Order: sequence, then structure tokens, then C-alpha cells
Amino acid sequence: MSDRISFERLNPEIPMRTYFFAVAFLLTANLALPADNAKDSLTRWKISDRSRPAPPVITPATPSTQPSAGKAPSDATVLFDGKDLSKWLNGRGGPAEWKVVNGALEVAPGKGDIHTAQAFGDCQLHVEWAEPNPPHGKDQDRGNSGIYLMSKYELQVLDSYENKTYADGQAGAIYAQFPPLVNACLPPGQWQTYDIVFHGPRFAPDGKLLRPARETVLQNGVLVQDATELTGPTDYMKRPPYTPHPAKMPLLLQDHDQPVRFRNIWIRELSE
Repeated sequence: MSDRISFERLNPEIPMRTYFFAVAFLLTANLALPADNAKDSLTRWKISDRSRPAPPVITPATPSTQPSAGKAPSDATVLFDGKDLSKWLNGRGGPAEWKVVNGALEVAPGKGDIHTAQAFGDCQLHVEWAEPNPPHGKDQDRGNSGIYLMSKYELQVLDSYENKTYADGQAGAIYAQFPPLVNACLPPGQWQTYDIVFHGPRFAPDGKLLRPARETVLQNGVLVQDATELTGPTDYMKRPPYTPHPAKMPLLLQDHDQPVRFRNIWIRELSE
């Protein structure tokens, strides 16, 4: 459909000003996008308005150190506290079969992936992980695991410290899609952190994609993914398209046959 107006085809019985008002309305309506919701809130309150609702008060997280894990913020859901796997299930829906060793959750090679009993959507996620030391193997066979948001979108876990592999398969990569902005890895055996802000995709009732998933990641305090828009679910040597799925799905940790460790896993659900 052309966006040009042919004034020769206008109905002469309708006043010209009516057409101009209609065009002005359409142009104005097109500016009222959903992304303007945050801007709308600015017009709702006066500048420095003392009656504007204050944000909730929480106790922030405490930082971890190499020997010990910190604490989650007070409004987070703690998924692993160093003691048990009660919030995790195996792929068959039974109890998770990974190990708890010295306050860490350790992959039990061959036991399969594990996922949370609870489903999550848009979120802030904190995960700490450590690679086996001394290291074993090379390339993708060195400390490989993965963190799958909504069980579909993998943030790669790998020993990428002085270990050459393909760019979109190293630590900090959105697997098989986007390499990290930088390699911010620490040596094997040291605890590393991922701080993730994830917004899942949105689908129309007919299954049409309305919004792709978007992910921001800091690894060890360094930005490695900057509001990256995912092309769809992640997969090995594939770029599958989006297919409709629920707004909330479990978080999944991958068993890639190597004893990677995790600790201090917590999540904060984000509202629209």
C-alpha cells in the first residue's frame, strides 16, 4: 500500500480540513508506541514530586569472594544455597542427581541436565561457576556446560582461559549466535560470576513473534552481552526460528559430561 496521498481522488463532498485532521491523527497515533510507557510515567508526576511512589526497600546482595559465596538480595528467589537440590529436578521430573560438594553444586557427568521446579520469564539471574582444576581437554571439551534461560536460550559456560575455540562457543557467548564482547575469563578453579538480565520473547495469540528475546550479561563484572537480541532458541550448528511457548519456563543447567561447579544461584523476577 502506498503511503502517498492522491488529492485528485479525494471526495469533493468532504471538507479538505477533515482529511488533514485524519492524517494528523494517524501520524500522532503511530508515535504512541508501547515503548513509550516509561515516558508516560514521566508525565504522570511533577519533577521531584514527593507524592510519587517510592521503590520498594530491599537488602542488596553481598559480594562473593574466591573462598566463599555471598548472599542473595532479600527479594530474590534462592535456587541453590549450598546445601541441597530441593529446587531442582532431572529431565524425567524426578529429584536432581547432581552432587553437592563443599557448598557447591557439581555436574554429575552422565546424569543429565537439571532444571528448576519453578518456571521463570523475564528476570535478573546471578550464577557463580568454576571450572575443573587442573583443566582437562581442549576446545569444547574443556569445562563445558551451559545456562539455559527458559530451557531454550543458552549462555555458554566453558573454560575459555587460554583455550582456543570458535568465537560463538566460548564463555560469555549466547551459544552459536553471538560471541562475548570480550574474553573476561579467570583461570580454572577460580569462581566466576554471571549477572544476567533477560527479557523473554513475546508471541501474539496466532503465534506470530511480537518481540525477540533480549539478554544483557556481565561476566566477572565486565559487560559481555549488551541487550543482545537472540535470533531464536540456541542449538548446535543450527539457527532454529522462534516457536510459540509459555511466558515462563524452567531454568536449565547442562550436563556436558564435565564436573563444572555452580554456587550462589539466585533469581529476581521482573515485571513488565
